[in-house]
Amino acid sequence: MSNVCFHVSQPCTLFNFLVEQMPYVSKTQIKQIMAHEIKVDGKRVRQFDFPLQPGMVVERNKNKFIERFRPQGLDILYEDNHLLVVNKHEGLLSYSLKQEYKTVITELNRYLERKNKAVHAHIVHRLDRDTSGLMVVSKSKEVSRRFEEDWKNRVYDRAYVAVAWGAIEPATGTVTSWLTDGPYCVLSSPTDNGGKKAVTHYRVLRGNKRFSLVELRLDTGRRNQIRVHLREMQHPVVHDPMYGYKDDAAPIGRLALHAYRLCFIHPVTGRKMEFETPVPPAFLKLVKE
Repeated sequence: MSNVCFHVSQPCTLFNFLVEQMPYVSKTQIKQIMAHEIKVDGKRVRQFDFPLQPGMVVERNKNKFIERFRPQGLDILYEDNHLLVVNKHEGLLSYSLKQEYKTVITELNRYLERKNKAVHAHIVHRLDRDTSGLMVVSKSKEVSRRFEEDWKNRVYDRAYVAVAWGAIEPATGTVTSWLTDGPYCVLSSPTDNGGKKAVTHYRVLRGNKRFSLVELRLDTGRRNQIRVHLREMQHPVVHDPMYGYKDDAAPIGRLALHAYRLCFIHPVTGRKMEFETPVPPAFLKLVKE
């Protein structure tokens, strides 16, 4: 363990101060560091916009052993004794029963066991392998249970951004259908055929003649729901190998779907927790005028 102290000379927020003091560290890494390594005047602080005043001392308790084992394929944005919030990269499974697969859970377990072997990561919700974005992961079965039993009330806002093919009109709307699992993909019906009802609300944020950047919110959380509904609208997600165009030649190299906003009531403390990540730059590049 080694400590590094920084002395504050002018008013600013804690996050901006650390960005200035550690130019060699990425902003994502600084957010990870703030999860468990920062004290202000001797007190642990995790609040990004915590106000600093001249004369305060910011201390980093640098644990090199833990730092050497950062999880791969995700960034830890927040951590406390009960849960973590992570930004999952595209290409990483959320969870798998096959232990040989690398997943969000296996990576977090590698990370957690080096701090406390009695603590394990537990799945709360999932993102498709090729979808990136925000996930909450619990540190106990009890916390997972509290999320599962009251998901709709506890998670009060969850939004995605996607790049879809074509200019979507109208610019706002709702898609409702009933989804069933087919042999190779999810099948959709506009009428109740005994499948699971799925409701997606969309809003076009910007676009051009070829692509639309769309914000999406779900009333239901069905497998592949957004990808199926955008395909149903004749505007599939860019670079979607299952529901998209076979001749998709968009210069992006990944599924253009990202879970960018996640807001929930903490199942233990009762605090409102709000997280938001930027729209991936590759998405914005596609929808430039």
